[in-house]
Amino acid sequence: MNSRRHTITSLSIVLLAVTIMSVSAIGQNAYAGGDGMSLSAECSGSTCAINGNTDRTDQDATMVISNSNGIHGVDQLSTSGGSFSTALNVSNLDDGTYTIAVNQGSSSKYGLTVDIEVSNGSSSSSVSVTNIVGESEDSVTTTAVTESAGGLSLTAGGMEGSTTIDVSGTTDRSGDIGLTVTAPNGNIISIDQISPSGGSFATTITTGGALWSQDGLYTIKAVQGTASNYQVSAEVEVVDGHVIPEFGVIAAMILAVAIVSIIVVTAKTRLSLVPRY
Repeated sequence: MNSRRHTITSLSIVLLAVTIMSVSAIGQNAYAGGDGMSLSAECSGSTCAINGNTDRTDQDATMVISNSNGIHGVDQLSTSGGSFSTALNVSNLDDGTYTIAVNQGSSSKYGLTVDIEVSNGSSSSSVSVTNIVGESEDSVTTTAVTESAGGLSLTAGGMEGSTTIDVSGTTDRSGDIGLTVTAPNGNIISIDQISPSGGSFATTITTGGALWSQDGLYTIKAVQGTASNYQVSAEVEVVDGHVIPEFGVIAAMILAVAIVSIIVVTAKTRLSLVPRY
């Protein structure tokens, strides 16, 4: 009897691990859009055309020109429309290798560099770099947190790297639902009111900007009336104005391997220690 119970428990844990991995994979395959930043430098004579693309339009990009002797120029590039461009004059630069670095915020995902060679005030370098994922569906993870308080449920989440949080839920009441978003420092940064329809509700919250400048967990709270079982909240992590997955696929795989290893070791230990009758 104990052996059977142990087997059922072990199988349940394995199935749980596999389920977690499957959910993560489904979240990944749900998104196939471009995400990230690209940077290129096309030089001809004394001019280099600097171009790039980004999925962030809420913040300008900073370009820094430097070499081993220090910084030789700084420029602010508009990212309106999801692209940026400028022309770099190299006629006054000494011979050597120069690094063009473009950053958009503090996230390493939005910081790229390319090197160009300058000789006699001109350059023929043609270089580009990108971390944009356009066709691969296996690099973006979905995060969703669901909480329930009796008659009211709330789900909040979004794609990794996105600037939107999808909020939805269900209720068995017809009254309006108040939504508040609280930053990691405790400040309320957004208030909204939603009227449920057919027992459900949904809205989208846009991140980014000064109110979302703090990195950390943002709390989304839904309240319908004064009863405690109609007040529920969920947390979504935001870094540099972008959604971060709560439980990525790599973490799920590590957890699954760890659980399976524990089961195997436990099974072997029982086989060697428990006397047979």
